[in-house]
Amino acid sequence: MKPITSLFFVLLGVAATAQPLNKPVTDSLIPQKDNIITSNTILKIENLGFRINSELAELRPTVSADGNILFFICENHPDNTKYRSVPNSQDIWYSFRDSTGKWCDAIHMGYPLNTMQYNAVYWISPDNTRILVRGAFIDGAYMGKGVSISFLQKNGRWSEPNALRIKNYDKFDKGRQSGATMAHDGKTLLLYLSDEKGGSNNDIYVCFLNPDGSWTEPKSLGKKINMPGYDELTPYLASDGVTLYFSSNRPGGLGNNDIYMTKRLDKSWEKWSDPVNLGSPINTDDWDAFFTLDAGGEYAYLTTNLHTLGESDIVRVKLLEKEKPNPVVLVSGNVYNKKTKQPLSASLIYETLPDGVEAGNGNSNATDGAFKMVLPYNKNYLIRATADKFFAQSENLNLDSLVKEGYKEIHKDLYLAPIEVGQTIRLNNVFFDFDKWDLRPESFVELDRVVDLLNENPAIEIQLSAHTDSRGSDDYNFKLSDNRARSVMEYIISKGIPASRLASQGYGENKPVATNETDDGRQLNRRVEFTITKN
Repeated sequence: MKPITSLFFVLLGVAATAQPLNKPVTDSLIPQKDNIITSNTILKIENLGFRINSELAELRPTVSADGNILFFICENHPDNTKYRSVPNSQDIWYSFRDSTGKWCDAIHMGYPLNTMQYNAVYWISPDNTRILVRGAFIDGAYMGKGVSISFLQKNGRWSEPNALRIKNYDKFDKGRQSGATMAHDGKTLLLYLSDEKGGSNNDIYVCFLNPDGSWTEPKSLGKKINMPGYDELTPYLASDGVTLYFSSNRPGGLGNNDIYMTKRLDKSWEKWSDPVNLGSPINTDDWDAFFTLDAGGEYAYLTTNLHTLGESDIVRVKLLEKEKPNPVVLVSGNVYNKKTKQPLSASLIYETLPDGVEAGNGNSNATDGAFKMVLPYNKNYLIRATADKFFAQSENLNLDSLVKEGYKEIHKDLYLAPIEVGQTIRLNNVFFDFDKWDLRPESFVELDRVVDLLNENPAIEIQLSAHTDSRGSDDYNFKLSDNRARSVMEYIISKGIPASRLASQGYGENKPVATNETDDGRQLNRRVEFTITKN
């Protein structure tokens, strides 16, 4: 077994003493790929190999949005927490994929995520800082059925899990199986539960995050998903937020349970397209479930009992176009202190413009400030990072104006300015029409945050400034920028901030921050800022 570097353990939040899964099989024993020809397209089932799979049962894969971290269950391994204590001991293991696409030796997660209970990871957030785990815990102590969340801490370890507060959860979870997943927005929770005592048939439900951090009562996805008398379980909501994959034993399948795909048609979460059986080779004549995707939506990961190294294996399959979710954008970057250029741990929110509706949330890594979030197309987004004693910087990302080119990855760094005299903060989401100084409605969300800053810090005074690029005459640019700065000031005054705390100034093209020889440089020079002059 190859040794795992200390950096790897920091990224995954486990102790460096964790042991790799002992897999006494060789590369020569890895099954060959199954080729299935469908509509002139070859589908390849790819076994992830001996670094992931063994002679034991590997189940329930959960892959990160970037496709580089894989969590799964291994049954009855000697390193499992309750090995030999009960039948079919299940612990969480994981692997990391390197830059060449190879998976490292699987590692046992250890405490606090592996306990004396049956253990599993249900979901990992796009920023890789939050995971959902099986069971209800309070400060790491097992309390019964439910779903818990664990956070990646500054020391690189996972926190003790704590239960999600789901209204009337016990009313719905009375069966022999249950599970969960979450949408990548961090605000939508999907559960599969049986409200029949000891029941084996599950239905799929949705819950929504409340402002106080609790979750609404489970709501059925409707009869098109939850076919009466049949078992629906292991839902997975793709990164687009509308494509749902789930397992069901409804009529028309190839075996006991098959994987189906459907699309959400509106915001009610009760109207769906007709579920489509994904067919062979994804589905077999056996029990098929535990389907998961990365954000790119190109490869699905699942469990199979066919041509395996052991009892069951983790495999992946490249999906046909008709089986893929809608394309999305994976936004990554780092959050920094604007003054010191040191990384920051921050909370991230993304909102749609111009309505200012929160579309999702995330965190930046406490070690390096790294963050990742998944954004569907056809929206104009404001991305905002917040940290205590810093002004929340926002960036604009208009995916409504981008031509759909399939899955994309975009890098954006965020710089938070400490709230102190002399700091200048750029307002990236203040918009004007061409050659005008009237504020567009998309600007109000950004400017309301300045109003909040001034209300929360009554001693602060600021100067608002506006700048142009070098195109146009000096007089024209000065007048345009001066009127724009004044428009911003007047909006803030209209929200109840005394005029004595504000000043405005237009600088035209006189204070460039980039070259005026390129489109990107000119865009950086066209800006609205404020400087803290008194605190």
